[in-house]
Amino acid sequence: MEMSDPPTSRTDPTRSGPAAHRWDRWDRWLRARRWAGAACVARTVFIAAGLVTAYYCLLPLGGRGTAGALALFACGLLAVLLLFSWEVRVIVRSPHPQLRAVEALAATVALFLVVFASAYHLLSSSAPGSFNEPLTRTDALYFTLTVFSTVGLGDITPRSQTGRVVVMLQMAGGLLLVGVAARVLTGAVQAGLRRRAGEPSAEPGAATSTTTPDQPDREAGR
Repeated sequence: MEMSDPPTSRTDPTRSGPAAHRWDRWDRWLRARRWAGAACVARTVFIAAGLVTAYYCLLPLGGRGTAGALALFACGLLAVLLLFSWEVRVIVRSPHPQLRAVEALAATVALFLVVFASAYHLLSSSAPGSFNEPLTRTDALYFTLTVFSTVGLGDITPRSQTGRVVVMLQMAGGLLLVGVAARVLTGAVQAGLRRRAGEPSAEPGAATSTTTPDQPDREAGR
């Protein structure tokens, strides 16, 4: 008796032909997405760790007067705005705009927190009495996180007018990050997706980015 292949082998997408090519392209696209996601997580952790390390080890936060502290604080806020603007442009041109948006938001928030922690530490050292207790770098970062998360434990409080103004700026900036910045990043992601959809398929699976994983099964069975 002649042995024959099981019926399912007739539609096996691993065999040669158009179905095999589609499955191979889909598999390469999935692997590229996994690598892109892993790279995004690695870059996000690296950026956050680098900023915290710079805050503790590299930033010269001592020996400055109030005017110097405010000037450095203004430069920090400008750096946050420049970084955010650059990240928006990168998202639009990125092949993975969603992942890039997550990375951009994490980098912007991390820099935002480090800038305000530096400002609080500088203000505490240059103008004693600005807070109810002297702030170390850890104290300043801790206070920044409590303000940003709206916890407000009350163990550290600003006493000077300058300190309270800086705290109000952080509150307003935090609201902008949650509301306006998130909306801008969402718009950049949508623009990036539209831009990628309008381009010729240059990467595996780009033409099937709106399909579901079971679509190759349906195509292979035709």
